[in-house]
Amino acid sequence: MQTSGLPSAERPLLLSVDAPSLLHRNHHARAETELRDLGGRPAWALHGMLRQILEAIDQFAPDAVVFGLDDRTTSVREQAYPLYKAGRAEKDPALVDQLERAGALLDALGLCTVTPAGLEADDVNASAATWAERSGWNCVLVTSDRDAFAHISEHTQVLRLINGGIAASPLLNPARLHSLYGVHAEHYLAFAALRGDASDNLPGVQGIGEKTASILLSQMGSMPAVWADIDHCAGETLVATLDSYCEEMGVRRVGAGLLKRLTAPGARERYEFNLSLMSGRTDLDLGLTPEVPGSPGLLPLDADRVSRVVGHLGVVSTTQLALRVLTEPTGYQAASSRR
Repeated sequence: MQTSGLPSAERPLLLSVDAPSLLHRNHHARAETELRDLGGRPAWALHGMLRQILEAIDQFAPDAVVFGLDDRTTSVREQAYPLYKAGRAEKDPALVDQLERAGALLDALGLCTVTPAGLEADDVNASAATWAERSGWNCVLVTSDRDAFAHISEHTQVLRLINGGIAASPLLNPARLHSLYGVHAEHYLAFAALRGDASDNLPGVQGIGEKTASILLSQMGSMPAVWADIDHCAGETLVATLDSYCEEMGVRRVGAGLLKRLTAPGARERYEFNLSLMSGRTDLDLGLTPEVPGSPGLLPLDADRVSRVVGHLGVVSTTQLALRVLTEPTGYQAASSRR
């Protein structure tokens, strides 16, 4: 059975994991353990990532799992914006080593990994949500990156990784996203482009924060509507609409001030540029072939492979969990076999 709160279990479930998110978080959380695999190489981030993956699979009972990895050799976003993610601390060599080994570990298990040329795990998640919608599947995206919120829908939810692990991470659906940010999922990227993203070193439109962006989108409907009103009516509808909202809410008017910020030199260009960098690719070939039994990414996995690969990390309890979670029928497949 799928966990409570997920869409109908009548559809198979795809779990799409932002592997670098898990590796980074587990590196910092578990470095003091200095866990090494049977070959003597650093393994604390790899083990923590795998442990959380197993917990997520145990919780959601997916029928297939795909892992997105970043291309560590080139970045189309950095080429377009050399300051992309600038200011982040240099990575610990032990983390780099484990980032570079993660794909081989997951592939050896028989899971499906995708490292898109010049792109990131975020793009794999975006394509996974699109693939699931097109294929009649449900989808859960596992990531700490908020850009994934743009892909939330009736059949796609986001498990937002926070401190405390899988069990403590919120599962976001359309209603919960709206309650948190005041925007619908289809407007989340516009909201983020206005606000900016400090973690990626992307400034927003000057003077527009989360609260203002939320009000603008909720009252005007979309950014194309905002720009059209500015182009054709000098923003008259925008000002009137926002001031009417403010009067109804009993707060000071913001229409004229917001119009001034949106029409300031470079404001629209900043918004459009942020939107282009934040938008995930939705057309990647994930290599999923659910019609072919035993193909990469489909569960269950081969017990001997699981025992050998996970056993190399040297943690008996994790090997036992992996054998239980990865080698027994789950989700739609298990439900179908019971019919």
